[in-house]
Amino acid sequence: MKTAIIKEKQDLTFLKWSHARTSSGTAGTFLKSESVLDGKKIYYKLSNFDAESGVIGHECINEIIVDRLLTVLEVPHLNYQLINADIEIEGRVYNTYLCASDDFKEPGENKWALDDYYNFNAIKGESHYDFCVRSGFGEYIDRMIAVDYIILNRDRHGANIELLRNAKKHTIRLAPLFDHGLSLLYPCTNDKLVNKYDVMEDKPCNNFIGSRSCRDNLGIIKDKEGIFPGHLKKSDKEIIFEGLDGIISPSLIKKTWEMIYKRYTYYENL
Repeated sequence: MKTAIIKEKQDLTFLKWSHARTSSGTAGTFLKSESVLDGKKIYYKLSNFDAESGVIGHECINEIIVDRLLTVLEVPHLNYQLINADIEIEGRVYNTYLCASDDFKEPGENKWALDDYYNFNAIKGESHYDFCVRSGFGEYIDRMIAVDYIILNRDRHGANIELLRNAKKHTIRLAPLFDHGLSLLYPCTNDKLVNKYDVMEDKPCNNFIGSRSCRDNLGIIKDKEGIFPGHLKKSDKEIIFEGLDGIISPSLIKKTWEMIYKRYTYYENL
């Protein structure tokens, strides 16, 4: 799926939504759905939803921002579309922006959460990080740790790192990085909260690798040279936020860019 913003309103009221609580303990409900289009499975998800107020978060916008950031940094990742749509939940129609993404599994592949893979294959007493290095995943994990620091990803639990296994071909590979909604300024639901937000503050995060501190986890990385094939420049702000005017506030755009660039610069200067 090509990264895009579809501003023309779509009728997606046929989708059936299921409730899934975020694993980080964040208040609110995150709804997911799926459909098949031209033989391909498409996954949909909403930002934080409240039955009384509708969509109250901007996690889906975070997905498109991080998608574009990772494209600039040349990091393999899942692509998203941001779609303006009418949806129906429990008989009530809401208009919102939602995310859509393709199924990244190839035919014959099955998903295997990294925490389950670790439990099945780790040596007794082996750390999650050391297990990943021994398994040949070191470069991927180092890159993931750096990305999660830059965007302050709060929810990199063991099921948000996936292996794709083809039993017949005896192959196993890591899925592209995905699921970055609970990052950046996701808790800020208004400009007052946005404006007072400290973009460099280290907050507790649900990390399978390392500790709950994304900043401390940078110390795990063995060799940070060449982690990112691409480089972030100030001029990339236009690429990352193109088309988001009118979808999120100017204050949120400004503060989100400040967060990304300051944290990227901090990492690069370590």
